[in-house]
Amino acid sequence: MAKVIAHQGWRSPVVVSTRSGFIVAGHGRYEAAKVLGAAKVPVDYQDFTTEADEWAHLVADNRLAELAESDEAALKGLLGELKAGDFDLDLAGFDAAALEVLLADPPQPEAPDEFPEVDEDLPTDFKCPKCGYAWSGKAG
Repeated sequence: MAKVIAHQGWRSPVVVSTRSGFIVAGHGRYEAAKVLGAAKVPVDYQDFTTEADEWAHLVADNRLAELAESDEAALKGLLGELKAGDFDLDLAGFDAAALEVLLADPPQPEAPDEFPEVDEDLPTDFKCPKCGYAWSGKAG
């Protein structure tokens, strides 16, 4: 995160409660600022009525991020373009190992070793249970 902030600047502030001074969102950004030796960080002061409201905001901020889903096909395409352009993908939040996994072609499924062979020439007869019409599915 420190590398992203150093490259792009601040995109999101640290959220602080006016009631208590407690950081309710942006702990990672705050820690990144310390790594960067930043003297100031952008802060969004919010009014919370109770300590419970502060904690609920903190929990929700983290939980909502966990629940987010990516469109993997779109992400793979975008990251592929960035990689082709020689862009430092650490700035997109992907280290080399995570990027390799994401951009790898999916493995092709293989039949198990003990998969039984199927005789394609078996006669297959069908009969409609409603009207009694009968027909054969045998290729011929």
